[in-house]
Amino acid sequence: MTKLSVNINKIATIRNARGANNPDVVKTALDCERFGAQGITVHPRPDERHIRHQDVFDLKPMLSTEFNIEGNPEPSFVELVLQATPAQVTLVPDSREQLTSNSGWNTRDHIDFLTEVTDKFHERGIRVSIFVDADVEMVEWAAKAGADRVELYTEPYASNYPVDAESPDFEEKRAAAIAPFVKAGERAKQLGLGLNCGHDLSLVNLAYMHQRMPYIDEVSIGHALICDALYLGLEETIKRYRACLA
Repeated sequence: MTKLSVNINKIATIRNARGANNPDVVKTALDCERFGAQGITVHPRPDERHIRHQDVFDLKPMLSTEFNIEGNPEPSFVELVLQATPAQVTLVPDSREQLTSNSGWNTRDHIDFLTEVTDKFHERGIRVSIFVDADVEMVEWAAKAGADRVELYTEPYASNYPVDAESPDFEEKRAAAIAPFVKAGERAKQLGLGLNCGHDLSLVNLAYMHQRMPYIDEVSIGHALICDALYLGLEETIKRYRACLA
């Protein structure tokens, strides 16, 4: 079964805009679990422009599902994760200046660094997922670094997924969009890696990805899910995303 992990960064962004505690990040996370989310993801950045380090410590004892912390493993992030000991850490190569993640690791060029960081997290019993593009070679080097899972960066799939279901080449276009992800995902499974996917997955494109890749372990979805919740409500939105993975 593919699990849905809800990224709650956008909830923290709204809270931080007014400086108080509305919406309450912890309460929202618990509501997501109550509505059917099977995990909670946060991506704390050095400037704490959305999720703050304190949020991580507030969330950890309250959650009943898997807690996933993602981010660039610079020293302050590594220390945060080692203290919080989530179920999973996802290593993402985003710089301080980036608004959002826009590429995966070059796991070949950063093999020594990724291996060292992965070993540190394994010493604390934390599962390690490495964020990579849909590239077989990058998946293979992630395995060499000791990763337990890879997370495929799915923005290219979302961008190339056709929006007009009535167009005559709809099936051809979406098959082309998913093809490199199927190839990379199958290689990950051959290597004994778990497989996560995330970035720009939505109610438009998620069901087809799951149809073609039912062996995905987890999808992490935040921005699109919160946008949908503005119209549908959080409970109904989570139900619909879960239905895409049924």
